[in-house]
Amino acid sequence: MSTCSTVSQDLDEPIAGTAATATTWLLLEQPGPWGAKALTQSHLDPALGRALEAAAKGTGVRVALIRRPGRHADCGPLAERQVYVAHTVPGKVWLRTATTHDPRQLLDLDFAALGMGDHHTFDLVLQGRPHTGDPLALVCTNGKRDRCCALLGRPLAAELSGSGVEGVWEVTHLGGHRFSPTLLVLPYGYAYGRAQAHAVKEVLHSVQQGRIVVEGCRGNSAWERPGQAAELAVRRATGEDAAGTLSVVRTDGAAPRWEVTVAHVDGRHWRVSVGQGASLPPRPESCGSVLGSPARMDVVAVHELTMTTALAS
Repeated sequence: MSTCSTVSQDLDEPIAGTAATATTWLLLEQPGPWGAKALTQSHLDPALGRALEAAAKGTGVRVALIRRPGRHADCGPLAERQVYVAHTVPGKVWLRTATTHDPRQLLDLDFAALGMGDHHTFDLVLQGRPHTGDPLALVCTNGKRDRCCALLGRPLAAELSGSGVEGVWEVTHLGGHRFSPTLLVLPYGYAYGRAQAHAVKEVLHSVQQGRIVVEGCRGNSAWERPGQAAELAVRRATGEDAAGTLSVVRTDGAAPRWEVTVAHVDGRHWRVSVGQGASLPPRPESCGSVLGSPARMDVVAVHELTMTTALAS
């Protein structure tokens, strides 16, 4: 059976620079079935879903629903829901956790502050606290959004959970259906595509040690797409795998060409030329869609800057 993910893989479509963009992720537990637009098409009150979408708009916060791996029969109202919030900008990464009996409490959060890395209202409203467990592995399984997410994502989530991996959740939407199975790893916010269980376990083990696996990585959600591709290119060029060491400090230009400056905490800087190309031949961007030529991020050059050049820029 040909699906958008099999076509993308057969065409060897690059995945760097394809992660969803969000400085902060707000995750609310919602079991049961999800529709294509899960915030307003699930057993969550659709009025609340619309209000959360409106509150998050333009703040850098992305709201998603999560559920435990397994069957998703309607078991009635959930007495207590798990809530997570994670800020993914290097240098001030954090992951907080809480529970709530009333998801409407989320509307009392300061979304603009969350997007900028301030978790004060999360702690105040929900009695939030630091997450001290294993990293979170959020596997996209929303088959109503794209069948590949169900066909490939749900078995991956089940396999990880069944093998004892802690912190595995199903999540509503991470973008890039054609790269299924896709997942987001928190707290650092790196997304992965075409994931296999053994590779995910390596990613999670590395995250526990404060390291980032580049293989299969779509990018860090803290950056826009050119910055995602640029940061990964610097990691490949230098072999740097420590989390939190690289930041996108400047992006000049506009599509189809950008000059991205990537900085290391030790003072080194690189200028990365990134071009936007069209993926050819045309392919479905998701199952059931018409053929298209999705944009791709192509790294043209990586140049390490001298200290004088870096300061001047």
